[in-house]
Amino acid sequence: MPDFRTLDDAGPLQGKRVLLRVDLNVPMEAGRVTDATRIERVVPTIREIADQGGKVILLAHFGRPKGKPDPKDSLKPILATLSEKVGKPVAFGEDCVGEAAASAVGALKDGDVLLLENTRYHAGEEKNDPDFTKALAANGDLYVNEAFSAAHRAHASTEGLARVLPAYAGRLMQAELDALTKGLESPARPVIAIVGGAKVSTKIDLLENLVAKVDMLVIGGGMANTFLHAQGKDVGKSLCEKDLSDTAQRIMAAAKEKNCTIILPADALVAREFKANAENETVPVDAVPSDAMILDVGAASMATIDGAIDEARTLVWNGPLGAFELTPFDTGTVAVAQHAAARTKAGQLVSVAGGGDTVAALNHAGVGEAFSYVSTAGGAFLEWLEGKELPGVEALRAKG
Repeated sequence: MPDFRTLDDAGPLQGKRVLLRVDLNVPMEAGRVTDATRIERVVPTIREIADQGGKVILLAHFGRPKGKPDPKDSLKPILATLSEKVGKPVAFGEDCVGEAAASAVGALKDGDVLLLENTRYHAGEEKNDPDFTKALAANGDLYVNEAFSAAHRAHASTEGLARVLPAYAGRLMQAELDALTKGLESPARPVIAIVGGAKVSTKIDLLENLVAKVDMLVIGGGMANTFLHAQGKDVGKSLCEKDLSDTAQRIMAAAKEKNCTIILPADALVAREFKANAENETVPVDAVPSDAMILDVGAASMATIDGAIDEARTLVWNGPLGAFELTPFDTGTVAVAQHAAARTKAGQLVSVAGGGDTVAALNHAGVGEAFSYVSTAGGAFLEWLEGKELPGVEALRAKG
């Protein structure tokens, strides 16, 4: 990863106070962590620093307390799960700056781990306030960013600290940046992107960026209906943003100019009700009954997409191909995901996927672990797909 400073560049960590920005925004219910995935993903970096004798000082946000302490957004309830996953007791500081933070940091021995209270309890965090950044930096000798999911925010703990302390990418951030570089920045070609989901309106920037970067673009989900409508096809009662026909035509024209092949459904699984196991039939997309709605791609479309994946060496995936949360309208997403996973396992494909629905869809297909990389970052992953600079990443770039 030549462009970014990583832990390998940080030198000996023995006795150093390491401010480690992590994402602990985990789902909670009745004061307990219900899904510890985000905690588990940062444990290797915590352990690596602690095992080298570094003092690990965790910075994180939780919820949206808007610059004021709010007990429901405290990080304290996460402590038990965090300690269990790290495999040693984790201390807690009642604030992330000031006397409470300084005394908690001062009590640390080499190899200890400390979690400081929610950075968003201070308005200076989201404003990237220089004085607040200095107050955070006072408790560290170096800064490590492990929170790619917050990298699209220019906040004090995600971007500001990297400007005032020696700054490095943690192992999870490093893996994410490696995967993203292989996905779009310098990919093995041909590159295929699969973009699904309900609405074109939320993914215009993403589609416009991708047609300039990929060789084949599969459009599925509800947004495919808008493109089919723009081609003059009747999509019946399907979800469709008819007012975006011009946008869809503009994207198709841009793709043609850039030699990017757009793959739209040729056939569709349609139903009259939006519910699991609704009566359904497969029809060509130019023969959708006026009282029916498209809820998944059909078998011919799946075969076309699988064939395109067979030609590709890199796949970037964001969004399901149909209403995957309802059987049997999950068939297209599941079949194509399993095909991509098989190609990946055979060493024929680098597969990178991300976005909330995408992760859920791949897990539903049983292939969440089988892709080259699955990003849990949500907003940051989407902004990267849109070609935007991520402040938290840019701040880690090697100088000179």
